[in-house]
Amino acid sequence: MNLEDIAKKAGVSRSTVSRVINNERYVSQPVRQRVLDVIEREQFQPNPAARALVTRRSNIIGVSIPQTSNVFFGDNSYFPMLLQGIAEAVNCLDYAMLLWLAESHEVRDTFAKRVVRHRQPDGLLLTSVTDDDPLFNHLLQRNRHFVMVESPPRHQDRVSYVTVDNVRAAEIAVNHLIEIGRRRIATITGQINIRDASERLTGYTNALQAAGLPIDDSLIFYGRFDRAQGYQGMRQLLQYQPDAVFAGGDTAAIGAIAALKEAGVRVPEDVAVIGFDDLDVAVQANLTTIRHSVQTVGSTAARLLIDIIEGRLEHPHHIVLPTELVIRGSTVPV
Repeated sequence: MNLEDIAKKAGVSRSTVSRVINNERYVSQPVRQRVLDVIEREQFQPNPAARALVTRRSNIIGVSIPQTSNVFFGDNSYFPMLLQGIAEAVNCLDYAMLLWLAESHEVRDTFAKRVVRHRQPDGLLLTSVTDDDPLFNHLLQRNRHFVMVESPPRHQDRVSYVTVDNVRAAEIAVNHLIEIGRRRIATITGQINIRDASERLTGYTNALQAAGLPIDDSLIFYGRFDRAQGYQGMRQLLQYQPDAVFAGGDTAAIGAIAALKEAGVRVPEDVAVIGFDDLDVAVQANLTTIRHSVQTVGSTAARLLIDIIEGRLEHPHHIVLPTELVIRGSTVPV
């Protein structure tokens, strides 16, 4: 069937059917519903190429992860969980998803240009953007539709994003460690030129200052959001005798616990450990952590981007999703 067939069965014009299919305004609700009923009854599927010519949209969003593919497919389940949330939203809204992963050997500017040159997606979701990320700069310069999955490194007034209150959540995490009597609290950060990591470090220092505890640079290990860095960081921090560790991510926290056990240090009796994100590994490891729904971050960001693409939002929107402290056996003995 084509648009003329649908129009004839619904008793409307072809242009009305086109407006309904493209979710445009100026169609009354009774007429819209009549057309939709015919479309459903006849199981009509619009031709994507023809619809793209009319709407100038492909109904495809791009997802850019400028991390090396070995990080994505490694021990960190954050990205698969994020993509699960994005996929749920795009499938529900009849969009498709195009994924870009940087290769381990690829220069970031080369990756950015490769993404920007590809004109098929209507907009982009950006994750793990560094302070000097060239892709972020290219998209701003070209005025492309995009939404960030974290707060941007700059130009907040021009950029839509979805995030959590990393600073406050980190303060809550460190306050929990203080409340259970820990005083030499170390931290293993994520990649510090990514806003999630720098904001969590700010929360860590805020909580120590508010409690009158010194900020000891020897207790800060600048790492990444992965198990290997958590393990390496904990081995380095052990010489300074911390009694607690706040890791910028759950996977790093798991690495820290592995290093503690290898050294014969008891968790939590000798050193308490807390993570961030509440990934599946946190449940398995009985890890105290800051919980937020990574899938919800992904689905919210995708819906926000599609709202921008379809013209429902004219100004940048900033969405901050809630977090909560989940106490498990890595800080309080079971």
